[in-house]
Amino acid sequence: MAIKRIRKTGDERRKEIKQCILDIVFTEGMHKLSTRYLAQKVGLSEGALFRHYPNKMAMIEDIIGDVKIEMIDYLKDIAENNKSPRERLDEYISFTLDYLYHKKGITLLLFTEASYQNDEGLKQTMNTIYRLQKQYFTKIVLDGIAQGIWDDTIDVENLARLYMGIPVTLNIEMILNPKAFDHKIFCNQMKNIILKVLTKK
Repeated sequence: MAIKRIRKTGDERRKEIKQCILDIVFTEGMHKLSTRYLAQKVGLSEGALFRHYPNKMAMIEDIIGDVKIEMIDYLKDIAENNKSPRERLDEYISFTLDYLYHKKGITLLLFTEASYQNDEGLKQTMNTIYRLQKQYFTKIVLDGIAQGIWDDTIDVENLARLYMGIPVTLNIEMILNPKAFDHKIFCNQMKNIILKVLTKK
């Protein structure tokens, strides 16, 4: 008796394609991200791949759209909810690093494409994502300062810049020490550093 193959929906296939892009970028590098190689990894012909996306940039733009919905919008909700600043800060950092850990390759993909393709639209989108992450982080910190929880002499802008460097460090650690790296330990260490800076002397 022949086994009936289950046909994947367009959404399922696009999700698979996007995940495969991230896997290739993280494990093999941007130079391997050709549509021919991507199609091979997904198990499609190149023509079938283009039935889901007209070109590689459309795939990357779809991934950026996912970041906006799955990460940035969620971070906004964390920053603006009614929990204490300490609880929001903990949740904000934990969610960000957990998301980037499970979406390995996304930071490398977006910054590499924005830098080397010299695409102004992509650069503007990346700037918006960067600016909103800083903005929501800053809101949490300022709320804590206003409530007298944290040190009001802290340079909040520079602290936000320091925070925004953490995802880069996360990627370096994942690439250089893939077997030894524990993202939960890393996350707790980063939270402790930020809290140490914020704590009143």
